[in-house]
Amino acid sequence: MDVTTALLSFSLAAALLTITPGLDTALVLRTATVEGPRRAMLAGAGVVTGVLAWGLIAALGLGAVLAVSETAYRIVQLAGAAYLIWLGVGMLRGALQLQRQGIGPASSPRAPNWFLRGVLTNLLNPKVGVFYVSFLPQFLPEDVPVVPFSVLLAGIHAVMGLLFFAAITAATVPIQRALTGPRLPRVLDGVTGSVLIFFAIRLLIDRRVT
Repeated sequence: MDVTTALLSFSLAAALLTITPGLDTALVLRTATVEGPRRAMLAGAGVVTGVLAWGLIAALGLGAVLAVSETAYRIVQLAGAAYLIWLGVGMLRGALQLQRQGIGPASSPRAPNWFLRGVLTNLLNPKVGVFYVSFLPQFLPEDVPVVPFSVLLAGIHAVMGLLFFAAITAATVPIQRALTGPRLPRVLDGVTGSVLIFFAIRLLIDRRVT
């Protein structure tokens, strides 16, 4: 496989992966509809930063530890599940508090750090690490520097992710006024919080290393 073929093949695979709905998409979409495009893009930027980090980790060979060590995989798995549960429960509590108070999210005294939340949501998912370990080597041509080229591929994936997050965030702008009422943000927080907890449970019961 030459460099051009590798780049085109990876770009196609990464594009399909990017538009597949998942936890990152749910997080950005919820943030866009409830807290606005700026915070949504901060979350998206955090997610793609996590993608770049996983690409570098895989390129350096560190990600292979997750693929061969059940203990390492389980540690990241438990940390990721605990984080998702904490995040999901926080959203559910916020939805219940807003329902009792009858107010919208704009009255919240402090906004969360959505960039950091995006980074952690991606980095604390061991499936992403194992995916990169098994996925990236398939697109590495012979006689190319492994680390720079792997980071380049991860960068392509990250740019695609950022563009996709920008698109779904922009799609919420025309209806932003309709989404600013107190009821819909409560529903979205409740649904997203439940989804996060569901993903956490799935992560906990999945004991596979690869």
